[in-house]
Amino acid sequence: MNTPSRRDFFRKSAGAIGAASALTMLPPVIRKALAVEAAVDTGTIQDIKHIVILMQENRSFDHYFGTLKGVRGFGDRFPIPLANGKSVFFQPDVTAGAPEIQPFRRDSTIANALIGSGAPHNFPDQQAAWAQGKMDRWIQFKNQVTMGYYLREDIPFQFALADAFTICDGYHCSILTGTDPNRIVFWSGSNFNPELRKKGINSTDTDSEPVNSRCWPSPSNWVAGRAQETDGTGQKDPTTGAYNYKYVNNAFKWDTLPDVLQKNGISWHIYQNMNNNWTGAMNGCLAFQSFRTAQPGSPIYQHGLTGGPAAADGATNFLAQLKQDVMNDTLPQVSWVLPTQALAEHPGSSEGVAGAADFIADVLGALTSNPAVWSKTALFVTFDENDGFFDHLAMPAVPSYDANGNLMGKSTVPLDGEYFDASVGSYLTAADTVSGKIRPWGLSSRVPMYVVSPWSKGGWVNSQVFDHTSMGRFLEKRFGITIDAISPWHRAVCGDLTTCFDFVSPNDPVVPKLPDTSGYPAINLAQKALGNTGVITKAPSPAKPLFQETGTRFSRALPYELHTSARVEARGLVSLIFSNTGEQGAVFHVYDKLHLDRIPRRYTVEAGKQLQDYWDTGATDGGKYELWVYGTNGFVRSFSGDAMASNSAAFKPEVQVCYDPAAGNVYVKVHNNGSADGTVTVQSNAYRTDGPWTLKAPKGDMGTLHWELKDSGHWYDFTVTADNVVRRFAGRVETGKPGVSDPAMAMHLQG
Repeated sequence: MNTPSRRDFFRKSAGAIGAASALTMLPPVIRKALAVEAAVDTGTIQDIKHIVILMQENRSFDHYFGTLKGVRGFGDRFPIPLANGKSVFFQPDVTAGAPEIQPFRRDSTIANALIGSGAPHNFPDQQAAWAQGKMDRWIQFKNQVTMGYYLREDIPFQFALADAFTICDGYHCSILTGTDPNRIVFWSGSNFNPELRKKGINSTDTDSEPVNSRCWPSPSNWVAGRAQETDGTGQKDPTTGAYNYKYVNNAFKWDTLPDVLQKNGISWHIYQNMNNNWTGAMNGCLAFQSFRTAQPGSPIYQHGLTGGPAAADGATNFLAQLKQDVMNDTLPQVSWVLPTQALAEHPGSSEGVAGAADFIADVLGALTSNPAVWSKTALFVTFDENDGFFDHLAMPAVPSYDANGNLMGKSTVPLDGEYFDASVGSYLTAADTVSGKIRPWGLSSRVPMYVVSPWSKGGWVNSQVFDHTSMGRFLEKRFGITIDAISPWHRAVCGDLTTCFDFVSPNDPVVPKLPDTSGYPAINLAQKALGNTGVITKAPSPAKPLFQETGTRFSRALPYELHTSARVEARGLVSLIFSNTGEQGAVFHVYDKLHLDRIPRRYTVEAGKQLQDYWDTGATDGGKYELWVYGTNGFVRSFSGDAMASNSAAFKPEVQVCYDPAAGNVYVKVHNNGSADGTVTVQSNAYRTDGPWTLKAPKGDMGTLHWELKDSGHWYDFTVTADNVVRRFAGRVETGKPGVSDPAMAMHLQG
């Protein structure tokens, strides 16, 4: 993978000036990726002629990028609340008398932080830690290592890749579980039988993959060119009759992405080592009948079951083939690159995150070896799941059921078939009692997604909600195909990744340099010499303050225009109205701060639709209420007050926030349905220093205030206060044009 001269150069450099300094050197092959301009022909997605996809292993977004400037990380001003009265960043430890555990650095300067030390990450512990959205059992079911994160100094290549191209801070893995289930979604559009889902039937493990199973052949000694058994059970040695490659569990029968591409005449290939892809786990297609029954000479066998060298050959052969295809201008329209076990970026990968960085650099180097091809190529690099690593953002999932079987939320999209039926098998831990046997598949935690291409360079952030179905949606958009397995709920909530690109004027950005990665062997040797002293698996005491780099980055335009408003009705009944006038569906999360022991409610609202729900505050809290609503990209609304007192008051204000998308401004309307005139006070909480403002609302009429937001990048945060009523509104007004990330992100963490 690396030539001896390249490694020798690094070792000499490291010996002279240290590994960290050597990493700042920029090899010519990486400069090519930033220097080559996009081949603009139509100014649309059709200008992309080659799509290359690489899925790495087991890193959450906060674990990697919680400290990166301009993304929704540890400096999030609106973290969700926990039942302990603190934010999600203060995870309770069930050990008696133990303090809450906060995110802490996996410091690679004092311990072996770059190799090893993962956390549990299977369906039972993922469901239990999530607690159906309460998000307060990470330590109990993952242990303290879950809260570890890296700084820029620890993973310089990963940070530089984000700074050079586009990082998505709203990309989620699809399933609350491990590798196979998420890769099956990535490779097919669904982890559960789409035919059952269409009938409204929730799948059991017969028709879905809750835990790793179908992509772990045993034995797994693939012989290239050898026929597979016609019954789809694997390969047999013709001399002994014994299996050398044997599939596990029953096969799924819906189409994979390669199946769809093949049927539509779109060229594709999987670059891999069949004997060094983590026993098959990197290839989600191995769960499917079309791959298990493919025979030599068939397109699926030729392009999907290639690469049968010895495990020791690692990535050498398939990366060489990738580079040769690029040089010959024979790169397929769609390519997947599968990492070897050592280079997969998993905590258990022997070459750690530094070796994985070098692998990604080698893939990028192969793609840029022919500038004419790279000018028409898009590379997507993401991760299958979060391992057991913490991520603070509320997961935009379908509504959960509480322990009594009540659905905690609503959806404008039918939900039947969107759940796992855990009544068959043993897939839940006994301590996970917050819900019953019917569990949401996801979405799950955020994972990094880099979009690396001539159309996405410049250090952008994209905060649209994506998941593993989004890759299939992108292929749909580019080639006019249909991935039938993607559910209507996923189509409503998750984007198609096209907003990550500037197809019209991609060649304007000035981009930073990427560091050299070829010296990862020296880094790993130094890491192993430090050993693991426990500082990367246990939180320090006392805890260190939360940290995130301050500053903004360019932010892609988003398709959201979300609204939530409240009404106080008779007998202390409070209703919330969730409406969506944007172009993409969204999930609203509602946390009842007076009842944080309860599962939060979630509401899926498609574009152009609305939902309404109620809280009977008179029956439970004497009319008191405090409801916090969280949406995408910092959309926050809070509604608090005394509904019983409001019922009897003469002044009855209700607040509505409206947008002026053309100008990027916001205005507030205060309606007064009472019998007396009144006034409210409006206070800015961030972005501006003027105010507060007093607004009069005559009886039976309304008052209006208007703000220009150009100086804040169209971000706003203000509170409206009156007797018995407090309302807070925060977010960004979308204008259809690129903007900047939240200027106030992490500012409150500064001393």
